[in-house]
Amino acid sequence: MSQELHRSVLLREAVDALVTDPGGFYIDGTFGRGGHSAAILQKLNDAGRLLGVDKDPQAVEYAQQRFSDDARFAIWHGSFADMDTAAGDWAGRVNGILLDLGVSSPQLDQPERGFSFMQDGPLDMRMDTSRGDSAADWINSESEAELAHVFKEYGEERFARRIAAAIVRRRAERPFSRTLDLAEVVKAANPVWEKGKHPATRVFQAIRIRINGELDDLQRALDQSLQLLAPGGRLVVISFHSLEDRMVKRFIREKERGPQLPRGLPVRESQISKTLKSVGKAVKADTGEVSENIRSRSAVMRVAEKLG
Repeated sequence: MSQELHRSVLLREAVDALVTDPGGFYIDGTFGRGGHSAAILQKLNDAGRLLGVDKDPQAVEYAQQRFSDDARFAIWHGSFADMDTAAGDWAGRVNGILLDLGVSSPQLDQPERGFSFMQDGPLDMRMDTSRGDSAADWINSESEAELAHVFKEYGEERFARRIAAAIVRRRAERPFSRTLDLAEVVKAANPVWEKGKHPATRVFQAIRIRINGELDDLQRALDQSLQLLAPGGRLVVISFHSLEDRMVKRFIREKERGPQLPRGLPVRESQISKTLKSVGKAVKADTGEVSENIRSRSAVMRVAEKLG
């Protein structure tokens, strides 16, 4: 398999924040094409170990080829929502977990994967092509009300109901099977186009999140990180849209504050169980990185550390 062009976002910043012990055990929960994994391995010594995780069979195959000679690395096919299964006996001893959310460049750039509204391909959008319903299955069978709900909640699309109605009208005549066909229907139904943004952007984002269960998986992964990380272990998350970033920010803030007890209880601050502390402020790509990789412009990185 040839290596597709892929630039890992916030590469140096993420790896520097993640690796605190060169002999530790780390999880790259979104292997992609291995940019972050390669940089992590460069910082590990011979005792260090890295577990890569990815839903995408293509990414797993690529990982097996790229790092076949490195005994410190292993790859696991599945969602980072099941990191606890992947980590096995390492639970509670993990020194760092990296989650680079969203879609990798190869997924976007391959028309046959069905993620792009700019290139024609089968309407698929599954990160794991070995299981689950495709985007076409869902678009052609879901109720109009649920389509609108998903477009509004996951895509923050203000014309969700109007677009959903247009899709239902069209599919009654001919089911959807191609990306550009769906994009044209969405485009025609969208009355106000944002400058510099394709009118189908939000709808395609919403469908992708729904098909792949991205927000549910993220919440499960965040919850699992508390059991997986050793005291002092780092959680590093790179988000690419506001829904993800709000979830990560809220999770860190809640675990940093600890449980909110009723006023008047005779409990000292030191007695409140807190499980995480945030490390630094949210990090965004600098102008140099954005100029070289436009996909980094919306990236936000947050870091937290497990308390003992």
